[in-house]
Amino acid sequence: MSRERAVEIWRAAVDAVRPGPLVEAAVRGEAAVSAAPRVLVVGAGKAGPGMAAGLETALADRLDRVEGLVNVPAGMTADLRRVRLHAARPPGVNEPRPEGVAGAEEMLRLLASAGPDDVAVCLLSGGGSALLPAPADGVTLADKLAVTKLLHRSGATIDEMNCVRKHLSAVKGGRLAQAFRGRLLLSLVISDVVGDPLDVIASGPTAPDPTAFADALAVLDRFGLAVPEGVRRHLEAGRAGSVPETPKAVPANVVNRVIGSNRVALDAARRKAEAFGYRVLDLGAFVEGETRQVATAVAGVVRSVRRDGAPAAPPACVLLGGETTVTLGDDPGKGGRNQEFVLAVLAKLGRDGMCGVTVLSGGTDGEDGPTDAAGAVADAESLADAGGTVEDHLRRHDAYPFFERASGLLKTGLTGTNVTDVRVILADAV
Repeated sequence: MSRERAVEIWRAAVDAVRPGPLVEAAVRGEAAVSAAPRVLVVGAGKAGPGMAAGLETALADRLDRVEGLVNVPAGMTADLRRVRLHAARPPGVNEPRPEGVAGAEEMLRLLASAGPDDVAVCLLSGGGSALLPAPADGVTLADKLAVTKLLHRSGATIDEMNCVRKHLSAVKGGRLAQAFRGRLLLSLVISDVVGDPLDVIASGPTAPDPTAFADALAVLDRFGLAVPEGVRRHLEAGRAGSVPETPKAVPANVVNRVIGSNRVALDAARRKAEAFGYRVLDLGAFVEGETRQVATAVAGVVRSVRRDGAPAAPPACVLLGGETTVTLGDDPGKGGRNQEFVLAVLAKLGRDGMCGVTVLSGGTDGEDGPTDAAGAVADAESLADAGGTVEDHLRRHDAYPFFERASGLLKTGLTGTNVTDVRVILADAV
């Protein structure tokens, strides 16, 4: 019963960030969208199909005014009435492709065609950055890919990589919004980034960019990277003022709104857990760090709940969101960060500590690493059902076969949304 309840709580979190209803509610609340002579739709991301469908539902009685396209992974291009879902990359290949460039360039042309009373709606979600890869003039897609690979190998942070990539792009860092001259550009965002920073989600195509060309060059120089000639030439021209900088403020006709986030998902999970009678300890949406370290800390909270009734007495539900990382060693096994989190809690608590405890961790997009599972769910019986030692599987980052034997894999298929991870730990009275 506790496993089923944990899954229901997690599903309530995912259901709260389904893209269709979120977009439908946001669009219906904007009178300017309904009154516009044309509604131009652009965007990118894994939630694109659901977001576009929600927009069409909201504008069902005036669809003749709607036109546009949204870049999505191949295999997600369902037929809609007015918004074209453009296959911008193959499924399972999260890197820029020429098809994505073509789609992004078409969006720029569409926005540039806007009349003074036209409205644009930009739909952004997780995976949007790789789906909007149009390079700046004088820079090729091959150049951008080469620079990204060099930065990865050098150990650059995500902020450093974004700084460089924005200044090599025709759409990122607010440049997509720059192409629009109509009455209102409403950017609706489903966040897959901890803290929901608008300049980071999909690399901020409608958000101001706090970095400059000089910052991008400083990153390359810091790592001593020998980049393609076109890249260096473009960045140098930008620093000299020959190429316009990325916008440092939101234009007056642009509104950015986060409509779905990890926080929204956790709030829904809390309501569901309380409906089951649990006292809820919500650790928030800002959880980051190495997965095993986070799991060790959470296991300590569970021990305190069970033994001392603090900070909540059983029956208690511990919730946390965010997104952790896994540092892989040589020859890793099969799994993902959510499966590893559950395995690490099992390893820390052991069979006695897991008595009356259920642990679930899942990616809200339905994916966890290179596997077909969203995550895993486990209780004390999982240790007996799986066989073998937890520590051995944990050492080899090999959680998937462990939970496969324990019937603990959380398999949902792609959910059509993504707001990072949700973890549910139930401590029942025994």
